[in-house]
Amino acid sequence: MSDLARHIDALAQARVLCVGDLMLDRFVYGSVDRVSPEAPIPVLRIEREAVMLGGSGNVAANLLGLGAACRFVSVVGDDGPGAEVRHIVERQIGSAEGIVVEPGRQTTLKTRFIGSRQQLLRADAETVAPIGPASVEAVLAAARAALPEVGAVILSDYGKGMLTDALVAGLIEAARAAGLPVVVDPKGTDYRRYRGASIVTPNRKELMQATGLPADDDAQVEAACRRLIETCGIDAVIATRSERGMSVVTRSGPAVHLPAEAREVFDVSGAGDTAVAALTAALSAGVELNDAARLANLAAGIVVGKVGTAVVRAPELLAALHAQEWRQGEAKVAAREEAAERAERWRLRGKRVGFTNGCFDLLHPGHISLLTQARAACDVLVVGLNSDESVQRLKGPTRPVQSETARATVLASLSCVDLVVVFGEDTPEQLIKALRPDVLVKGADYTVETVVGAGFVQSYGGKVVLANLVAGQSTTNTIKRMQS
Repeated sequence: MSDLARHIDALAQARVLCVGDLMLDRFVYGSVDRVSPEAPIPVLRIEREAVMLGGSGNVAANLLGLGAACRFVSVVGDDGPGAEVRHIVERQIGSAEGIVVEPGRQTTLKTRFIGSRQQLLRADAETVAPIGPASVEAVLAAARAALPEVGAVILSDYGKGMLTDALVAGLIEAARAAGLPVVVDPKGTDYRRYRGASIVTPNRKELMQATGLPADDDAQVEAACRRLIETCGIDAVIATRSERGMSVVTRSGPAVHLPAEAREVFDVSGAGDTAVAALTAALSAGVELNDAARLANLAAGIVVGKVGTAVVRAPELLAALHAQEWRQGEAKVAAREEAAERAERWRLRGKRVGFTNGCFDLLHPGHISLLTQARAACDVLVVGLNSDESVQRLKGPTRPVQSETARATVLASLSCVDLVVVFGEDTPEQLIKALRPDVLVKGADYTVETVVGAGFVQSYGGKVVLANLVAGQSTTNTIKRMQS
């Protein structure tokens, strides 16, 4: 495990070129309270929208999440979604120079309509056809220019027409000539088009479709992988097998079968993207293949516990290496982004998410009463904790008495607290907007109108609860008594 931890630290030095089909994923959220009079279909009242990169864009996002640097090359159309994609790539990756625009092509756009946390419909708009010769040459030129700056290459094939046979062959030839490993996330059934690749990463279903062989147990999976190696000119196959883990089969040497690392399978979408990103980033950083596969397996096990296509970050990998945390479940102190993901998972399971906040310096009976009342008003309670700098601004230079680490540790030890999130702002407004709690709790020395975030929570049907106070209990009074 210590070796894997050192490898995770090395991911920050990884440099990867990612080439593949790029998509724009749009999510339209709203509420449904009636059926249309025009047809027996729900009427979605739109409340908000969100967009993110899909396809190879999700691979790139996972590379960045792991701390690796990513050079990104793809093709979009000369349309509105294509312009939006280029803007997102520029903002998230730092440069959109590798995005080739093909006139007349329609950028792949997947729009998901979600009402009351239930997906109602997905609408796709796209061109599924091989890119033209000019685009092939432009992609090859961009990829070749990036090769001296990277340590490995990913070909992310979603079957949308970007990775033509000629382009795949050219990319593999150029990368291998530069001494770089090429990892292919494949599509289709004829893997001979990936001849010369270092590794292909089919899932179990794709492995069976590509070979026509069963893949139910370790021996069958190994036989199918060796068939691909022998007939398609590939150096190694890493087969992802969902709840059965992952198998690593090379041209020479014994197969390695890794057990599944998932704590809880909630959503498998994007798990292949996460696995190929972690695998290739590790290879780029000089990690040996079997250890790189273990990191990829670990990353995939984390991401299937998240909602929708998501990314895994290096700190999450480090946390997952600790056996005690695997036994005890999720850690109770989380950063804002992870907390928002966890809150969304709880809501999708039908749980009411509650939120309260404070400095919680020198925990006293008044704090315990507030937290107990808050927990009674919801199913899971998230506590926002002011950072040390925030407490100093609010309470003065002599506070806090205890560091944010100590305060978070004490809060997390309480059975009524399910999650602690440290925030650096003077108010929890931004944290509340990220978490979108169903219940917002504050002490009765406030009114509903003066509670930070109350209007926002009430705008989507959430509830504000004012907890009874314990007379004479405050950290300030406790400190005064200690000094007297």
